[in-house]
Amino acid sequence: MCDDKNTIYIVGHGKTATDNAITSNYKIFFIGFIVDINTGEIIDLECTATLDITRRFIRRIFLGRNFSLYDPSLESEILSRYFGTSQKALVTAYKDAQKRFTEIKDKRA
Repeated sequence: MCDDKNTIYIVGHGKTATDNAITSNYKIFFIGFIVDINTGEIIDLECTATLDITRRFIRRIFLGRNFSLYDPSLESEILSRYFGTSQKALVTAYKDAQKRFTEIKDKRA
């Protein structure tokens, strides 16, 4: 639940190619995650993809996953299922957000 006091908001970002519609519209690819700080579960997310179907697809990949540790199987899933031109930016944004989550957890410990 997004209004739960145990949730935090984290943004990860990654560069997209200059000919990508995301670059034209947003300059960079962002994913905003709502994460349960205690469990690491991804509760919700939104990204700067230009098509609704892309946002829904990315959301399905991440929802319910865990941010507590970097998950190489999640990266593998992105690489084997998501073939949009922002694939590398998506992986980079995930890694960036997961790193921020770890930093926040470490500061609270």
